[in-house]
Amino acid sequence: MRPPRVPLLLATAALALTGCTTGSTSSDDANTSSSSSGGVDPGAFPVTLTHTFGSTTVKSAPKRVATLGWSDQDHAVALGVVPVGSTKITYGGNAQGSTDFFDAAVQKLDGTAPVRYDDSDGIPFAEVAKVRPDLILATNSGLTQQDYDKLSKIAPVVAYPGQPFLTPWRTSLEMVGQALGRSEEAEKVLEKTEGEIDAAKKSHPDLDGKTFMLTYLSTTDLSTVGIYGSDDTRVAFLRDFGLEDAPSVLSVVKKGTFYGTVSAEKSADLAADVMLAFTDEGKSVATFAEHPLIGKIPAFAQDHVYTEDDTVVSEAITNPTPLSIPVVIDQVLPKLDRAVQGS
Repeated sequence: MRPPRVPLLLATAALALTGCTTGSTSSDDANTSSSSSGGVDPGAFPVTLTHTFGSTTVKSAPKRVATLGWSDQDHAVALGVVPVGSTKITYGGNAQGSTDFFDAAVQKLDGTAPVRYDDSDGIPFAEVAKVRPDLILATNSGLTQQDYDKLSKIAPVVAYPGQPFLTPWRTSLEMVGQALGRSEEAEKVLEKTEGEIDAAKKSHPDLDGKTFMLTYLSTTDLSTVGIYGSDDTRVAFLRDFGLEDAPSVLSVVKKGTFYGTVSAEKSADLAADVMLAFTDEGKSVATFAEHPLIGKIPAFAQDHVYTEDDTVVSEAITNPTPLSIPVVIDQVLPKLDRAVQGS
């Protein structure tokens, strides 16, 4: 299982969303036909996408899309397609097993919320089959070959192109755009989101060139420090704002993996200009700064730490998408800025 997933507050999904594929709020209503208005590029189909398990050909515009990746549902909605079924957000999600920014985007499209199935104990094949998809998107997921083979008996599956959970958000957006026949819209959404990132980077110049470390600290195990690696999607995303990987992180987490741990006894070696730490809910900086071992992380001594115990915010950082990125810009960057400044 992947360590802490992370979502966001605020319904700031002001994207150029056109067209709509609507789903069902009940798996018993799987006969409800999806609809789509506009958005499909001329000559978009058939299209073949390559991924880690081979290739998948989508013969025509899908009408009932299901998602299994952590971020695929966001990319689909950003392109005007509301899935009929999506993975339940169990960490940082709202009461509907969704996120506020996703719900706002669906509402803007006048769409119907997707069925939410829980994948905490593995792929819920029966629940996925029940929504009768004609395409399954899993571009940022942890599917195994066995999972892929079984899902492919339900509908064509677009899996991740490299390692599990390590697909950059731009790559996912591009792949989802191709699979849905909406590459032109994907380019527009990408351009808009890149503009938001560039503007945020200019608004927070103190972040540029600073080395950073993204960690996970938990009071249930104070013997280790969790480190997110250079290839992790949330780390790669934060580099968009000018931050650079701390050398201490590069020596800890192996290439091609997203997470590693370091003995708390080696905390003094974890040097970085700024540290962002996901923590237990309700646990403050002092909880860890005063620990005899973890407190030796240099960033604690220099007041260059930003701890985030809000799982909603953490979920948004974990799964950067055109829907969640504006929330990260509003809610996270100002705190990182203050941490860089030592306040």
